[in-house]
Amino acid sequence: MVSKISSTVLILVILFMGIKQGLAMVTGKPEMLEMFGKWGFNKTGVMVFGVLTLLSTALIAIPKTFIWGNFLMAATILLIICFQLFDGNLKGAAIEVPFLLLNLLVLYLKHPLNN
Repeated sequence: MVSKISSTVLILVILFMGIKQGLAMVTGKPEMLEMFGKWGFNKTGVMVFGVLTLLSTALIAIPKTFIWGNFLMAATILLIICFQLFDGNLKGAAIEVPFLLLNLLVLYLKHPLNN
């Protein structure tokens, strides 16, 4: 029972953050364009990355696609960590690590609506 409640709360946090960041990328928020721009992404590339983030968020919400959604979101977070490390930005990479670990923890706890 406690693991289902924990999983539910963590999934809600992931969904909130995924929607918030995905929409920021899709709408082309200046801070997103600046961050991705230094890695060679143009506005369209940032929008595609935002759509991937929103897609992974939607997949996480559905029990049957939960694993695929977490895999996709973890991959996008890992890509951002790699870009940050490539730039030598350890602080930026460290900021992303808890989000990656959150996805892994939710995978371990499983979807609360899954039998």
